[in-house]
Amino acid sequence: MLTAEGCPKTMLSIRDALEAVEGRWKLLILFALAQSPKRFKQLAKEVPGITDKTLSKELKSLESNKLVQRNVYDTFPPTVQYSITAHGKSLEKVIEELHYWGLAHRREIMGK
Repeated sequence: MLTAEGCPKTMLSIRDALEAVEGRWKLLILFALAQSPKRFKQLAKEVPGITDKTLSKELKSLESNKLVQRNVYDTFPPTVQYSITAHGKSLEKVIEELHYWGLAHRREIMGK
């Protein structure tokens, strides 16, 4: 349980966590990659509504935060595949809890 005693440090760690996964797409990308590694186009299909430019930007950010790994295979043309890292997998419970909270929230605000 979080307490007010460690508030500045707690706020800092929460801010860092939110910055790593902020935005509309990052958690959805991580969810898709948690199922299996994917090539760019596969990932674009599994995250409906995301543009190629945004997906590329978000993957670079996730990679810099060590949540996603980009693997390049020596083929012609080169094959690139993205996978979730062990560090990224540590967010699975958080994503699952957000899923359940989102369902409850939707019922609360929509009465369903």
